[in-house]
Amino acid sequence: AAAREMRERDRARQARKAGSRRWGRRAALLGVVVGVGGGTGWWIVRPKPGTYVPSQGNAHISDEATGFRYASDPPTSGPHLAGAARWGVLDQPIAKALQVHNLEDGGVLVQYNCTDCDDTISRLRDLVRRYSDKVILAPYPGMKPRIALTAWAYIDTMDEFDEQRVLRFIEAHRGVDHHAGNRFGI
Repeated sequence: AAAREMRERDRARQARKAGSRRWGRRAALLGVVVGVGGGTGWWIVRPKPGTYVPSQGNAHISDEATGFRYASDPPTSGPHLAGAARWGVLDQPIAKALQVHNLEDGGVLVQYNCTDCDDTISRLRDLVRRYSDKVILAPYPGMKPRIALTAWAYIDTMDEFDEQRVLRFIEAHRGVDHHAGNRFGI
């Protein structure tokens, strides 16, 4: 009788161990699935560099919108001209309503407001020249910060050149189309 009781206790202990192992494997598998899913989800919805500025739409206008107040300066969305500025390094400021069309087309603008910063401008030129399209460098007189980065509905400003920060902004926003009907745009 004692031997039979011992065998039954041993079988019960073995069954509990097997159940624990099964639940452990299930928990580990669930952890992997949640980790991969969560990581992938974070990658998709991770915050983009810069400060989000709610979109003011993308209406096309026939001439510069006089009196329209863009939500940011430089602008990040809103009424704009049908044409666009050429990509690359420009020596003249770009009209706000023209800038916005470049942003709508997936462009990033790197603009500066300084007269005593030849080294900074040179470094910005070198950086922008790495891209064949969708990036513009131009002066922006009257702007409070020395450097502003704009993309559709995003802005980042700085007073000192930070190459990694500029590159992160460009890489995150460049090439994302924001025309009406684009289901991936903001």
